[in-house]
Amino acid sequence: MVFSFAAFSYICALIIDAFLIFFAIFHIISFDELKTDYKNPIDQCNSLNPLVLPEYALHVLFNLMFLFGGEWFSLCLNIPLIAYHINRYRTRPVMSVPGLYDPTNIMSHDVLNTCQREGWIKLAFYLLSFFYYLYGMIVSLIATS
Repeated sequence: MVFSFAAFSYICALIIDAFLIFFAIFHIISFDELKTDYKNPIDQCNSLNPLVLPEYALHVLFNLMFLFGGEWFSLCLNIPLIAYHINRYRTRPVMSVPGLYDPTNIMSHDVLNTCQREGWIKLAFYLLSFFYYLYGMIVSLIATS
């Protein structure tokens, strides 16, 4: 069975998107733990900040594959989230480590609600994207056979 680069892109996107779904679930659970005072903000930020850049890199990786594979619609669906990630990282608080979450202001009610809402929206986006990538993979595999 021979498949195109577009099919390979969709297969990689499915696998990577599964990891991104787990990242989003971990973020939601972490912010819920902060909201209920189950964990302290320093430990929570130390566990969340190392996941920010890998999440962004994985998201950009399979979108580059969509770009090279000529999957323009899939790429256009992801451009707003990529732009949001770039803007979010560009306007992050000044910190000595890479990441988005500062332990000194993460417990603010507004910041905590915003981060939790962001996690739920990303989870919904990644879940919908997962099923779209599954559809795209099937269509591209059928088209090449």
